[in-house]
Amino acid sequence: MGANIGDTAPDFHLYGTKDADVRLSDLKGKKNVLLVFYPGDDTPG
Repeated sequence: MGANIGDTAPDFHLYGTKDADVRLSDLKGKKNVLLVFYPGDDTPG
């Protein structure tokens, strides 16, 4: 499954610190949200 620039990110769940789990949808409407996706460590790209 590939993604393209401008595609909408799917809602996902992350385990946060101090039992503060976060969903992408929880951040909707916030002024600035930065998502960074990168290939696995020690892989080309």
